[in-house]
Amino acid sequence: MKILVAGGAGYIGSHTVKELLKEGFDVLIYDNFSSGRRELLTGGEVVEGDLEDKKALIDVFEQNDIGAVLHFASLIQVGESFTNPQKYYKHNLITSLNLLEVMLDNSVDRFLFSSSAAVYGIPEKIPITESHPLNPANPYGMTKMIVEKILEDYNKAYGLNFISLRYFNAAGADPDSLLGEMHDPETHLIPNILLTLLGKKDHLDVYGSDFDTPDGTAVRDYIHVSDLARAHVLALKRLLKHKESHFINLGVNKGYSVLEVIRNTEKVTGKAVNFSMKPRRKGDVPVLLASNDRAKKILGWELEYSDIETIIRTAWNWHSFVAAHSQEKRTR
Repeated sequence: MKILVAGGAGYIGSHTVKELLKEGFDVLIYDNFSSGRRELLTGGEVVEGDLEDKKALIDVFEQNDIGAVLHFASLIQVGESFTNPQKYYKHNLITSLNLLEVMLDNSVDRFLFSSSAAVYGIPEKIPITESHPLNPANPYGMTKMIVEKILEDYNKAYGLNFISLRYFNAAGADPDSLLGEMHDPETHLIPNILLTLLGKKDHLDVYGSDFDTPDGTAVRDYIHVSDLARAHVLALKRLLKHKESHFINLGVNKGYSVLEVIRNTEKVTGKAVNFSMKPRRKGDVPVLLASNDRAKKILGWELEYSDIETIIRTAWNWHSFVAAHSQEKRTR
C-alpha cells in the first residue's frame, strides 16, 4: 500500500515525506514542481503531474495501490489571494475536487488535508479552539474553509474519513539541515529576517505597528515544521486504524510578536536586523494563538522543536547552508 503525498516537494510536504519514510511508509510523491523543489526530496517514488490534470491522476491511482492521500498542494500567499482571488478559488478548489473524485472512484477513503488557521479569521477568543466560528478574513482562508465543508459533506454522503490539520505559523527547518523553506517569493517572517542577515535582501519590512498588542506588532503562534510533519504521521496512523474524521489545530499556544522574533533572531545569530516599519496589510489580525489540546488528546502529539530559539536556529543553519552552497557554485 502506498501513501500518495500531493505537493510532497513543498516546504511542509517534504518534511512530512522525510518523516513518513523514516516510519517505513511507501511514499508516492505527486507534484507539478510549480513551487515544490526537487532538491527537497529525500526519497520515495516521484510522479510529476498536476492535480488539474484528472487523466494523469486517474492513471496514478490505476497503476498504484494507494491506501491514503495527504494533500499539501495549494496556493498559500494571502496577499495574492486578495489581488487575484480567481486564481486561488480555481486552483485550490478544483485541484481538491479532482483529487477527491479520483480517490472515491478508486475506493480510497482516507484523506489528510493541509488546512490553515486562516479559516478562523479575526479571533473572538484566544487561544483558538476547533469550535471557534469559521470566518476567513481573506480569499486564501476561504478556499481552505470551503474544502473543509466539502470534506464534511463527503464524509456524510460517501463515508470519506478525513483529518483536516489547521496550521498556525509553520517555521524552522529540518534539524539535520537536509530540508528547509524555499518559497519564491518568500512571504514568511523568519526566512525574510534571515535572508536580510545573509545579504539576500537589503532590509526587512515590518507590516503594522499599531496592533492591539504589547509592542504594537502582530503576535503569532510559531510551530516548527518538523513537529508539524510528526503530527501528519500521527494523523495518518490514526486514519488507517479508525474510521473517523476530525478538525485539529496544530500550534504551540504561545505567541511572539514580530519585534520579539527579530530580537530572538539577533540573539541566536549575533547579527543586527535592519528593518523598517510599514502600514499593516489587508487581512492581518493582531493575535493568533492555537489551543492544541485536541491534537495532544487525539493524536498523542508532543512538541519537540517548537521553542522559538530552536525554530530560528534550525532555519538559520538551513539558510546559511543554502547561501554557502550557492556561493560555492558561483565561484567554480
